[in-house]
Amino acid sequence: MAENSTITICLMAILFITRLASTLGKSRPWTGFLSPRLQTLHFARNLHLEPDAIKSVSSDYGNLVHENPAAVLYPSSIEDITSLIKFSYNNYTPFTVAARGHGHSVGGQAMASNGVVVDMMSLRHHKNGTGITVSKSPSLGFYADVGGEQLWIDVLRSTIEHGFAPVSWTDYLYLTVGGTLSNAGISGTTFRYGPQISNVYEMDVVTGKGEVVTCSSRSNSELFYAVLGGLGQFGIITRARIALEPAPKRVKWVRMLYSDFSAFTKDQELLISINGRKQKNALDYLEGSLLMVQGPPNNWRSSFFPSSDIPKIMSLVTQHAIIYCLEAAKYYDDETRQTVDKDLQQLFKGLSFVDGFMFEKDVSYVDFLNRVRSGEEKLHSQGLWDVPHPWLNLFLPKSRISDFNKGVFHDIVLKRNITTGVVLFYPMNRQKWDDKMSAVIPDEDVFYTVGFLHSSGFDDWQAYDQQNKDILKFCHQAGIEIKQYLPLHNSYKEWINHFGSKWRRFRERKAQFDPKMMLSPGQRIFNDI
Repeated sequence: MAENSTITICLMAILFITRLASTLGKSRPWTGFLSPRLQTLHFARNLHLEPDAIKSVSSDYGNLVHENPAAVLYPSSIEDITSLIKFSYNNYTPFTVAARGHGHSVGGQAMASNGVVVDMMSLRHHKNGTGITVSKSPSLGFYADVGGEQLWIDVLRSTIEHGFAPVSWTDYLYLTVGGTLSNAGISGTTFRYGPQISNVYEMDVVTGKGEVVTCSSRSNSELFYAVLGGLGQFGIITRARIALEPAPKRVKWVRMLYSDFSAFTKDQELLISINGRKQKNALDYLEGSLLMVQGPPNNWRSSFFPSSDIPKIMSLVTQHAIIYCLEAAKYYDDETRQTVDKDLQQLFKGLSFVDGFMFEKDVSYVDFLNRVRSGEEKLHSQGLWDVPHPWLNLFLPKSRISDFNKGVFHDIVLKRNITTGVVLFYPMNRQKWDDKMSAVIPDEDVFYTVGFLHSSGFDDWQAYDQQNKDILKFCHQAGIEIKQYLPLHNSYKEWINHFGSKWRRFRERKAQFDPKMMLSPGQRIFNDI
């Protein structure tokens, strides 16, 4: 009897210990990919390994690449980020670290397989971040100090309260400052004001050694130029000082339709040739796009065309298969209200758009900049936002645009008849870019950006992906020296070709600022190729 009682007590004790261990394991699981010593550091409470946390950063807007990190850091301060990177750098076996903003990469660029993803958006909930502060100095004029985790929409809202705003934007404003500055940050404002990376005075950067460095064109300039357009390879941007100008109040927003590609591009290039920042007769924005039978004139980027004009627009599209849309905007305020229409008439005089196919809107400055938001909200409500996005973004030399039009737009895109999303096509001026920065563009005074912004189902994205590959193959075989924007390359050799003459300096900067190659492994430049 006593023996049975002893056995029962032992079994109960074993069961209790097993359940206790199981409970402890579920409350704070650990991973074999990271050193257990991480649990002892001050930021360990912000390091999460739960399945929900891992899942939240294992995919992105592209919804094509899925990779699990070992952990996710939700920093409450910049010190958390520096401590994490410094720990990895000093560890016998360093782990990789990727900064994630709003998750709008399309090819896994902000992922860190078996490493740590830093959720930069977490800093927005703490006072230890930089936030958004507007100031003035005698040398710079007005500027904004902005945390790398801040969204551009919030930068707009904060600065416009002071009557100022940045001048260079992306089409979509729900992107982080650190994210766009790590690429370039482009839109229809780029031809005149340059990309966003050309409008930064100063930054705070956490390097791959865990050091916080303040850099500018005059101080620690090598890091400054490396980080701008550097694809996250040299450091994590925690603060950027952004140039500001007086904010306009309203926008004259115009679209003109062309049936002839040469006329379309000639007019675009004429309009961007007037590009001085102080030239009052210059446009503030210029983009172009394609309209095709398989896609509606209005799309998620903006519902611009009046519904009453859709039938005649579609009739024109049906007649020509492809219609080219030139989109322009000029800002104005109370002082220029009386002259803005006259300025536009002078700018558009002699343009060769199809007669009767010029459309105009007058909208507020904020509504114009935030024009994509309503389309996003509509797609969210329909469950069509979180779908695969097999995008392809290219920079194309002006000298080869006619070859591209025939070989890609007509012989690939039109014949495949699967492209229903947005196709952008508009020029930029090379002089507005700084060649000391890491961003790569074609070596011609004028070049075009081409964006195939596809959305697809989960069962047919491969068709779009194959079309993207065929476009790249055509360019290679035709000798068109394109550069990818938001680049995705599959080999070390492809990356060397991508950077071209900048490759040696890019590699040297990597060795200087991230010698253990820990940062942004999802770009697959120095990792996993």
